[in-house]
Amino acid sequence: MELSEEDKRKLLRIARNSIESALTGAPPKPEESYGGAMSEPCGAFVTIRLHNDLRGCIGYIEARIPLFKTIEEVAQKAAFEDPRFPPLSADELQEVEIEISVLTPLRKISDVNQIEVGKHGLVVDAGYTRGLLLPQVATEYGWNREQFLSHTARKAGLPPDAWKHKDVDLYVFTSNVFSESELQPSHH
Repeated sequence: MELSEEDKRKLLRIARNSIESALTGAPPKPEESYGGAMSEPCGAFVTIRLHNDLRGCIGYIEARIPLFKTIEEVAQKAAFEDPRFPPLSADELQEVEIEISVLTPLRKISDVNQIEVGKHGLVVDAGYTRGLLLPQVATEYGWNREQFLSHTARKAGLPPDAWKHKDVDLYVFTSNVFSESELQPSHH
């Protein structure tokens, strides 16, 4: 899915507006009509960072609804429903940076050597539970392939070596990641 710079800026605005309207109780700004890539169903995650520390990260793995709707919904979930953090406050919203990861469809793999750390995100799926980690997480922590697999299994609530089991499926995906700080309008 090809997103233009303008699309990326719009998606980041949608995320921020969505969180803002939830905080203020004001209705979200009226919808523009979003065409092209933004209206295609797509999985995506919104990551919120406060002074470079994770403050919330939630997303949809599957492509069920148009991308702009996905961002609108998961931005609020990342801000208010991430069980690891208290809900975001209005004061914090001014300080946070929003990052969006737009996912490619999942691809099932049969050999862990197909995982390229730093390029691929990972899903460990045991049928009744699954865990996902985005590609940038492995890079941020400097994990090797095995650590990445173990942490993803743990995210699913499974033992760290669950990825070795026959009844556990592994999927990879790549993501197009962009954040507010990279897309600030240039000041001349």
